[in-house]
Amino acid sequence: MSMSTRARRMLQHQLRNRADAHLNLIPMIDILSVMVSFLLVYSTNVEVLQNTRAIQIPQSISDKQPRVTTVVMLTRDELYLQGDPIATVADIRANADPTVAALLSALDRPLLAGNAPGAQDIAQREITVMADKGLPYEVLKKVMATCTQANYGRISLAVLQKDKPVPPGAVRS
Repeated sequence: MSMSTRARRMLQHQLRNRADAHLNLIPMIDILSVMVSFLLVYSTNVEVLQNTRAIQIPQSISDKQPRVTTVVMLTRDELYLQGDPIATVADIRANADPTVAALLSALDRPLLAGNAPGAQDIAQREITVMADKGLPYEVLKKVMATCTQANYGRISLAVLQKDKPVPPGAVRS
């Protein structure tokens, strides 16, 4: 059985181009090295707080970076301590107690490293509250009162850094 001329030409073309096919890795390595150096340079200013899509954090123009602390997260529906669910916002609002009992018992656990009352002076114990900006103030007030009752002397509210406004008179026409 003989091949048609077209099939023979296609076969020759495939055989001729098969030897030339190779993968050039140099450009890929260059791109990866640029990406690694970029990530190394810009990873020095990383936020230490965990973030979640369920929270919209308010903005601030402060230059101070957050320190590693115990983190209490308040979404619109749940209260978390170090990522573990503690209570629902509905339960916190329904309870007439000025503190959150479940959070108080969770904060007293010895699992929170470096935050035992003997490890630090009460005035130096820090906790960071990450709360959704649409959360009712009464819930935030109960959580902060609970943190104070659990012997945390320094309570911080997590915010996103906002671009500083241009001071009046700085723009000249």
